[in-house]
Amino acid sequence: MSGFVDRAQLHAKGGDGGAGAVSFRREAHVDKGGPDGGDGGGGGDVWLVADTNHSSLLEFTDHPFRRATDGAHGQGKRKHGAAGVDLIVAVPVGTSVKTLEGQQLCDLAVAGDRFLVAEGGEGGHGNARFGSNRRRAPTFAEQGERGEERWCDLELRLAADVALIGFPNVGKSTLLSRVSAAKPKVADYPFTTLVPHLGVVRVGERPGRPGEATEFVMADVPGLIEGAAEGRGLGHEFLRHVERARVLCVMLDLSEGAPATPQRQHEVLLFELAAHLPELADRPCVVVGSKCDVAAHGSDVSLVELAVSSQRGDNLDVLVNRLAELVTGARNAEAATASATPRVHRPRTEEVEVHRRADGAFEVTGRAAVRAVGLSDLTDIGALDELHRRLERLGVDRALARAGARDGDDVLIGSVALTWASGHGADVELEAGRPSRARRTKRGEGSSGGG
Repeated sequence: MSGFVDRAQLHAKGGDGGAGAVSFRREAHVDKGGPDGGDGGGGGDVWLVADTNHSSLLEFTDHPFRRATDGAHGQGKRKHGAAGVDLIVAVPVGTSVKTLEGQQLCDLAVAGDRFLVAEGGEGGHGNARFGSNRRRAPTFAEQGERGEERWCDLELRLAADVALIGFPNVGKSTLLSRVSAAKPKVADYPFTTLVPHLGVVRVGERPGRPGEATEFVMADVPGLIEGAAEGRGLGHEFLRHVERARVLCVMLDLSEGAPATPQRQHEVLLFELAAHLPELADRPCVVVGSKCDVAAHGSDVSLVELAVSSQRGDNLDVLVNRLAELVTGARNAEAATASATPRVHRPRTEEVEVHRRADGAFEVTGRAAVRAVGLSDLTDIGALDELHRRLERLGVDRALARAGARDGDDVLIGSVALTWASGHGADVELEAGRPSRARRTKRGEGSSGGG
């Protein structure tokens, strides 16, 4: 696992929606054919999916950008644009997604879990959608909505059955290499393990009868020292990999060169685990004395449940059988209380809300309101009329009135600034540079623009 990476960033961009078309039916011998502009296609979504075939976030370190395809524009003759293709981004099981500010968005803990990290924009309606008895020839269509765009922090917490916990150079890597096919670096100096290593352990396997074997995943976590939960040493970076472990194997160094007595090692390790996550104190645990072949004379082993030697192989079979028993019990308990059915995580829909800003202006939030403004062609009086009706249906007028908005107050919706006029519509101008103003005072009345 030399390329192991457990922290990375992701920039996800949903596809932009296609614009609706402005078109009128033009055929021989067909008088006043009417509008026939097609709708634009919706942009593709970006999904994160937990996949057991991935074990690291390495691919995001040099290429954090992921973008779905855009929707196609609508055309005449009511031809709708094709929808963009969703982008599936595979991540390791156990990946949590957070905002750059640290807010938890989701936890992909089960294989197949999905999270909609960036939603594609809606396609705009063509002018055929706006035809009515009152408006026979609409000359406007909706623009395509821009796809959602966001930066996220990805953090991987390994989903291992057993986590090996101990001081540096206690023999965790050697034990893993003896009971599994994993080949971590083994050397006679502290902090040889700089990244977590995983190994698959099989217990009770018999020739020709593989179904009787118990299989579990063991994780070798970098060594912990006193103060690890507060950032000391190397292990503090990997304490989160212990969180998902069903069983803890606490290893105490019994040799002459141990950095502390077995009692002191046990005390420090349990304190650091509890300081990082209090729930770890209730996790099934086996306390193992390591290096029993070179144990210090007269050392107190009252806390040790089982003394092992990874070099000579003393009690390794007993240890893995004990761990397999605890793992099986933990799995059965989880199966009785939880479902392994993959979950689909979607961001919560934002309700339309009104907030008073420090400068006295009112800001309307909520995707429905921002989408209504973003899709509208603010240069066309018909589109403005449709926008005002849409905002009214969303309850924006009532929300502004409840918030205390008065005639002449500034109202911001997305990138658009409006001047509030209760019962008479609003003046509208683009906030970015404010290049133009489109005025609408009363429904059905004309408009005027200024540079």
